[in-house]
Amino acid sequence: LGVSVFPSLAIGAAAFAAGELVFRTNVVKSLKETNLSLYETLENAKKENKHILDSIPKLENDELKKTLNEINNSVDKIIKTIEKDPTKEKKVKNFFDYYLPVTVKLVDRYDEIENQKINSKDSKRFYENTTKTINEINDVFKKFLNNLYQSDMIDTDVEIKVLNSMLKADGLDKNELNVKEDSHE
Repeated sequence: LGVSVFPSLAIGAAAFAAGELVFRTNVVKSLKETNLSLYETLENAKKENKHILDSIPKLENDELKKTLNEINNSVDKIIKTIEKDPTKEKKVKNFFDYYLPVTVKLVDRYDEIENQKINSKDSKRFYENTTKTINEINDVFKKFLNNLYQSDMIDTDVEIKVLNSMLKADGLDKNELNVKEDSHE
């Protein structure tokens, strides 16, 4: 073909991106058609997550900003995981119904108090308690994400063990191959 490598790569990348957009739209449509309640829950979670992300630049506390960015990343991954596999929805029901909305309220209250520039013992205690709680929420959200993949990790670990056993049984184990290769020299 008379097309050079760079235009071919550009055309291929554009085609791939278009395919991803079309496929992603179909997945969301399918979810909307098959489980409207879950679709609405995920849409609401996306709005709450965006609200957290939009709040970050308004805050003065750099530690809190970092933690909220981590929370935003975890929430985004959790949402995408549930969109890909709606059967995992039950594992995060409390996450969407309680933990995420409460996190949004905490961030809003922190921002509101911080904007008032109140400098008292009570405000300092409020900042410390809220920052500590949001750090704990960050850990909880990471655990939620990990739990979503727990069974997948266990299944993969079992598959790896079976594969290694089969390789060894067929004489294709790496250690045995080295011995056999050395003996043929």
